[in-house]
Amino acid sequence: MAVPKRKTSKMKRRQRQASHKRALPAISEDKQSGGLHLPHRVCPETGMYRGRQVLIVSDDE
Repeated sequence: MAVPKRKTSKMKRRQRQASHKRALPAISEDKQSGGLHLPHRVCPETGMYRGRQVLIVSDDE
């Protein structure tokens, strides 16, 4: 069984862990309203997806 000969330093450990950070989500801009939303999802402001109205959004909020 492999056993490390020396203790891993804090710097080496942190360098290795730094590559495991999560990437920020990509954000798409709605062409009609200019609102931001996640790609491949309905725009929550307008209810549009790929140029079609798929949700009815009310202004009663």
